[in-house]
Amino acid sequence: MKTSRLAVLSLAAALLSAPALAANKVSFKDPTGDDNGPGKYSYPTDVVYKRGSFDLTDFTFEKKGNKADITLGFNTTLEDPWKTTSGFSVQMVFIFIDTDGKEGSGSTDSLPGLNVKFAPNNGWEKVIVISPQNSARVKAEVGSKAGAAKDNVLVPTRTKGSGRKVTATVDLAGLEGDPSQWGFQVLVQSNEGFPAGNDLLTRKVNEYEGQHRFGGGNDGDCDPHVMDMLAGEGKGDASETKAQHEMLSYECAEDGSAKKPATLTMVGGTAKPAAAEEQK
Repeated sequence: MKTSRLAVLSLAAALLSAPALAANKVSFKDPTGDDNGPGKYSYPTDVVYKRGSFDLTDFTFEKKGNKADITLGFNTTLEDPWKTTSGFSVQMVFIFIDTDGKEGSGSTDSLPGLNVKFAPNNGWEKVIVISPQNSARVKAEVGSKAGAAKDNVLVPTRTKGSGRKVTATVDLAGLEGDPSQWGFQVLVQSNEGFPAGNDLLTRKVNEYEGQHRFGGGNDGDCDPHVMDMLAGEGKGDASETKAQHEMLSYECAEDGSAKKPATLTMVGGTAKPAAAEEQK
């Protein structure tokens, strides 16, 4: 009897920690306290960047017909100090989606300003950009900076922050199939109203933090501009912090260009974790 009860409790615990994968809906968790990129990144010094602002805790994607509802959880209560009217100001998120997990399919380049690559068998077909800025500004930036990838960038029709959650609704133009079979990667950045050069509304990571600059990186363009992301199996297990740090590891050349770029894999669906080993 005791053995049976133990087995039931163990099964229940396993189910609670596992990612939720059902037809047309996926949910993943991310450990707290890992909002430091490859391990050493620090927040800007201005008070608007509260502790936990870029610490992703959970992500849900639910397809409803030709639309999808998205929920992102953060490790702090959201605020809107820059009066964006979206209910949040400093967060920005990129959701990359791999619909087939096939090598040679999709793009292995990210969008400008993120400074990351994707593994060959984890190329993405679509990316959703969630920003507190109005959709017209985001679409204009995508049109002028995303190059050939612009047709694969989706901008939500509705974005709202409340409590510790950012929610959004997006039209799934050209994105068909079952989300439980897709791979996802959720990259947390910071909304930048005055982006540098060709950066797509993203905030820089420098060697030293400043009032509105992340620190712990490099002043060139070789370091990944990502504070948090999904890793491992998306269960929120502590081991996923190490997996994140490994994926975001990088090497810089003397001129500040990337000698070894951070190379990412997807979570869930047909994503293949072994790809991470191939990139080492």
